[in-house]
Amino acid sequence: MTARKLLLPVLVAGFLCFPAKRAEAIDPVTIAILTPIAIKVARQASPYIIRSMRAGSAHLLKTGKHMLNIFLLPLGCLEMTLGAPLGMFGNGVDHAIHGVGAPFLLVYDVLCVPLAFCGLSP
Repeated sequence: MTARKLLLPVLVAGFLCFPAKRAEAIDPVTIAILTPIAIKVARQASPYIIRSMRAGSAHLLKTGKHMLNIFLLPLGCLEMTLGAPLGMFGNGVDHAIHGVGAPFLLVYDVLCVPLAFCGLSP
């Protein structure tokens, strides 16, 4: 047990004292040789990249919508309690139901975002 307690500070100190090496620049000759090849590859891949960005951004918008819908739960509770005398009970129930389901839809959308960016949108 004592060894486990000592292992964590040693590992943290080791990672802090010896960080990962940064990438170094490649020599200019290699860059000059690979640039035309990289341009050809980018031109061929651009339609697929644009399509995946569209699908991913649409999923991100849905994720943001469901994230905002989480705030419907407290709004619905306020409407059901304080707004009931004013005739807002029905709207409060509707908002509360949408607010309860929003976290589950949010988790589903967050899990689907990487798939959408890969072009595997459900």
